[in-house]
Amino acid sequence: MSNLRSPKKRTRGLRESALLALLAAVILMACGNGTDEGRPSGGAGSNSIGNAGRAGSAAAGGGVSTAGAGSMGGAASMGGAATGGAATTGGAVGVAGAGGSTTPTAGASTTGGGGQATAGTGASAGASMAGAPSGGSGGGGSVAARSNGCGKTSTLTFGSAPNGTGAGGSAKIGNRSFIVRLPDNYDKDKPYWLIFGFHWRGGSGGDVDSGGDNKYNMAHYGLQKLAKNGAIFVAPDGIGGGWADSGDMKFVDDMVKLIEDNYCVDTKHLFANGFSFGGGMSYALACDRADVFRAVAIYNGAVLSGCKDGNKPIAYWQMHGLTDGTLGIAAARTMRDQFAKNNGCTAQSPPEPPRPPPYLVNGGHVCTDYSGCSSGHPLRWCAHQSGHGNAIVDGTDSLYNTCMNPGKTCSDTCRCTWVPEDVWKFFNAL
Repeated sequence: MSNLRSPKKRTRGLRESALLALLAAVILMACGNGTDEGRPSGGAGSNSIGNAGRAGSAAAGGGVSTAGAGSMGGAASMGGAATGGAATTGGAVGVAGAGGSTTPTAGASTTGGGGQATAGTGASAGASMAGAPSGGSGGGGSVAARSNGCGKTSTLTFGSAPNGTGAGGSAKIGNRSFIVRLPDNYDKDKPYWLIFGFHWRGGSGGDVDSGGDNKYNMAHYGLQKLAKNGAIFVAPDGIGGGWADSGDMKFVDDMVKLIEDNYCVDTKHLFANGFSFGGGMSYALACDRADVFRAVAIYNGAVLSGCKDGNKPIAYWQMHGLTDGTLGIAAARTMRDQFAKNNGCTAQSPPEPPRPPPYLVNGGHVCTDYSGCSSGHPLRWCAHQSGHGNAIVDGTDSLYNTCMNPGKTCSDTCRCTWVPEDVWKFFNAL
């Protein structure tokens, strides 16, 4: 997201990163492939920066599938360039913009493995990626499936959650808390997408819901604004500031049932996304609830919340940083490879940007759409040059997405993150 906490609290974040490293080491011994975890960059709260790591080499060989900086045009608007590739299997072309001009300019197209991404220099200001998904089918054109709550009046009551945007509020199941944001002008006869956002270690559902220093621009990891308040968003609280509790999976099941029983949900379009520990929880859902969730997006995550099954296909989006010293990229590659296998994708070693310095404006992140994946189960992998963050800005090692703060304007001289738009395009193609 953005400045997930103030710069004054960076020292505490470093201590927490150290504790996270210890936690990950324990999980690694217990699970065989776990890693450590940290906090968010850009959006709701702040980033635990951690020292730049040396995990993972920059495999830039072969055909390079490059993507330029996804700086969004328009005043603090998320509606910039359509960053990243279409969420289809191999050969999908994604256009990445690197500025605030209104004329998209396609750059040289290079192919990495089976997928293709095109680096451009223009950004379309203002409009969201594919429009709001409310009312059913989404970008991929599939027919919506209706939940039990369609046509009914909800009996769910909400408490206060004053820092977020839109109708809804806080709710509880037993002693577990979560925040729900309803679509604008909610219609009980229209099925809506249901999108879960899981917080980082030490964060909260309120941080995800508020957008932190970026406020609405990065609420729910930037997807709420891109959806034009057209989906149901859920931001739950983990126990102890994380997602390692044995009851977390049941908590998600209970939230899904409660919301589907009270509201009209498109049951074919449930999504999960999260940063760091929240990425670990999203990965656990990919492993164990692939029959419930349509897709997941993982921002610099690791195997921190377990993976009991891990053999079923699911639409899968993942990014990681070459200089992430909190959760190394090597373990993220292993996670990616597991779902490349699950999804029937052609095995490959996708290209990655060079290790910085310099930090590149064009080519600072490299995304690959895997080829050969089974129908409906695309896999998109994005490697970036930065450290442990969820709202990466190409051309800099900063994890603070300050140009998306209220009053700021995304432009060539004040670049914003490319991540939310890339994820939103991926979801909309399903």
